[in-house]
Amino acid sequence: MIVRLLLAALAAGLIAGMAMTPAQYVKTIPLIMQAEAYEDTEGHSHDASEAGAAHEHSGDSVLGFGRFWDTVLANLVAGAGFALMLAAVALIMGVELPAGREAIMRGLLLGAGAWFCVQLAPSIGLPPAVPGFPHADIGDRQSWWMITVAASAVGLWCLVMRPEWVVKALGLVIIIAPHVWGAPVPGDLSSEVPAYIASAYAAASLATTLFFWLLLGGLLGYFLSRVPEEAAA
Repeated sequence: MIVRLLLAALAAGLIAGMAMTPAQYVKTIPLIMQAEAYEDTEGHSHDASEAGAAHEHSGDSVLGFGRFWDTVLANLVAGAGFALMLAAVALIMGVELPAGREAIMRGLLLGAGAWFCVQLAPSIGLPPAVPGFPHADIGDRQSWWMITVAASAVGLWCLVMRPEWVVKALGLVIIIAPHVWGAPVPGDLSSEVPAYIASAYAAASLATTLFFWLLLGGLLGYFLSRVPEEAAA
């Protein structure tokens, strides 16, 4: 039944989302709090490239539960959503998930591919940024981010799933194309936030999201492999 597939995906997403919160509190949120000390009092937008990250100012709450619980809720929602998306991709691509370790390994590969498309490739032009760091127009950033994610997904499919060398070469061109065009650049590059905080945050953000996607992929592979084949039909 489709319900079993949905439950398997949701279980994987909720577990991965819950595990993401302590990882963020170890790696990224301390850097966000350091950056907030340098941030101007006037409002500005934040980069949303880290899956499920809650970037509230000075501990203020967006949802009314405090920074910690806002982060937990955001990660749970993001985890469930990304798990459903990844499960749909696996089914559309016809990825076979035999029981046992092989299913987990294939799930890890799915997670790594998703991390490349959603996190790593866009971060080349739009690295994860802390509060107070200069940003380009949010509409331009969102448009470029979505184009880059889509191009990376199509290009990766060409590279991995197609045997023809011409198609593989085309996939590589598609992946590179958004970066040749260029990401939007802020008009004012000045910032009070020290560069070492910004660079440390970008690296920590990529590390924590890699952990998230690998955990999500591994769990998804394991749970989906335990769904009877007739349920996926």
